[in-house]
Amino acid sequence: MNFTAALPGLLLIALALVMFGLGLSLTVQDFGRLREHPRSVVLALVLQMLVLPAVAVALIVLMDVQPIYAVGLMLLAASPGGVSANLFSHLFGGNVAMNISLTAINTVLSIVSLPLIANWAIATYLQSGQVVPLQFGKVLEVVGVIMVPVVIGMVVRSRRPDFSERMGPPMKVFSAVVLAVFSLIAIVKEWTALTESFSSLGPVVLAFNLASLLVGYYLSRWAGLDKSIATAVSFEIGIHNSTLAIFVALSVLGNLQLALPAALYSVSMYLTATAFGFLVLRRGG
Repeated sequence: MNFTAALPGLLLIALALVMFGLGLSLTVQDFGRLREHPRSVVLALVLQMLVLPAVAVALIVLMDVQPIYAVGLMLLAASPGGVSANLFSHLFGGNVAMNISLTAINTVLSIVSLPLIANWAIATYLQSGQVVPLQFGKVLEVVGVIMVPVVIGMVVRSRRPDFSERMGPPMKVFSAVVLAVFSLIAIVKEWTALTESFSSLGPVVLAFNLASLLVGYYLSRWAGLDKSIATAVSFEIGIHNSTLAIFVALSVLGNLQLALPAALYSVSMYLTATAFGFLVLRRGG
């Protein structure tokens, strides 16, 4: 078996497991939470869909990022919140229920927003016919990976709540481990390129991660949201689903270099998010 050829398919399975685990923690009523905090939901969506891509573009210009990595960074910016956002929110006093709802709606919206942003980035930075834009069939593939497992998980929860309660936590842990393993594989496969490009790629990835967290928190506080909601919004837009970005880079666009920003981010985000939590949130920022 050619492991390299099988990697995109294995990533797809890993992402489906994450979405199934998310579905086990959701009910239809969970989406009702969106009506309880309309300002926070609108703000989080504006930050995710508009502000973060703009921040990524600004960093690309200011730090003179190479075109191939610029597209990879835009893929990362367009990805919704990752499973680790819930954990960080819980550890640092965020409204986890809001995180779950935002993750669900951001994941659904990313079906449209991620291809749009990716296509724009490819046309703007690469301007090459060698990179094929996302096609409708591939978009449907992403839809299937995201939506079907979530719906299955929700159905299982509604019919077997006891089973879901028992399986929910271990599924989340297992999914997080699987994602970490595949992120590590991506880094190992491109270790030489990663180390050679770290001087230019590392700073922009770290800057983007910190900017996402800070913008999410302080704009939320400026808008009058309480600290727990602001924390939830901050981690939701600051902890991206890097595996989704890696999946799109490898399986949809077929370019390993495009996955490097997300691969580096998948490791660095744990350090930056922890530092942010202690330095800003625990000190009453």
